[in-house]
Amino acid sequence: MYVMAIANQKGGCGKTTTTINLAASLAHMGKKVLVVDFDPQAHATTGLGINPDSLEFSIYDVLSSLSQARASIDAIVKEVSPNLYLAPSGILLSTLEQELADEIGRETRLWDVLSRMESDYNYVIIDCPPNLGFLTVNALRAANEVFIPIEMSFFSFNGVNQLLDIINLVRERLNHNVDYRILMTMFDSRLQYSYHVQDSIRERFGDKVAKTIIHINVKLREAASHGKPALFYDKYCRGAKDYLALARELLSRVEPPRPLDSDWKPENRIETRSMQKSMDIGRDMPERIVEFVFPDPQAKEVFVAGDFNAWRLGDEAKLEKRNGVWVKTINLPPGRYRYRFVVDGKWVDDPNNPLKEKNPYGELDSLLNIG
Repeated sequence: MYVMAIANQKGGCGKTTTTINLAASLAHMGKKVLVVDFDPQAHATTGLGINPDSLEFSIYDVLSSLSQARASIDAIVKEVSPNLYLAPSGILLSTLEQELADEIGRETRLWDVLSRMESDYNYVIIDCPPNLGFLTVNALRAANEVFIPIEMSFFSFNGVNQLLDIINLVRERLNHNVDYRILMTMFDSRLQYSYHVQDSIRERFGDKVAKTIIHINVKLREAASHGKPALFYDKYCRGAKDYLALARELLSRVEPPRPLDSDWKPENRIETRSMQKSMDIGRDMPERIVEFVFPDPQAKEVFVAGDFNAWRLGDEAKLEKRNGVWVKTINLPPGRYRYRFVVDGKWVDDPNNPLKEKNPYGELDSLLNIG
């Protein structure tokens, strides 16, 4: 079970939006996901179509020692859709810090509860409140990783250092190492200012910045007002596609790729290119060298991801810039593969390859046939 916290003390940066839509995207990909609404405002609960005032139990009743309605976390979980579940919140959660003020181990309360869950989840995503108090510290202690959404403003950018201080405090005081990723949200490609902030973020945080960028999209807000993730509201909208891309990126880091054929052993090779032009050196030789080419001298970084690498975006998928053209060579056995390029955080098909096929998310995957 992989636990993620979505945290930022600044409100309005897309924290709850990221929680809801990333969880829905992972569930859509076949992962069993639990959303833990850890914000007393219960925005994630409302955003998933559940009225917090109508609930008999909430996450408060699981963690509190004073609640008259003590419950296990399994008892309060609501099924939102296939593979997607919610541990709802409520306003009483705001009293928890005062209730547990004198208790030993209060910072590990949520971690203790999650470690005793009877149900098996692939991913748990915790929506934190917009502050750096007791609840956020609990979430960080329970998490393997924290996503920090940053909207395209320098005010949001500058506030991240305070959260990183809390992450360091959790490591030193609670002996728990939690990784982090910066997620750029509300990116408006029409504004040059967005690109200035993006450059500053990448320069400051380097490889800790997620490759995927969440663009500003009105459908994300419309979906939340209807109590749905964007994927359930309009699966072809830009917001839904961005969060599907983020889920793919997460899976590429967390889950190891499956081997294409564990019994297959390469012997000899022939060369080909992604635009389907190949030079046969020997027709009976099982492996080929595939050279992926992306012609964009203005791009800052380019990756290639597809069926052949489980859509991973690690260093092994990064293209090298040669004379203004991005190039990557990969050894592949014969077969049919789907793939796409990721150019400065944006997923695109191969402009050099006329063979394309629509994927379930309304976008085009490029096709590579190795015979």
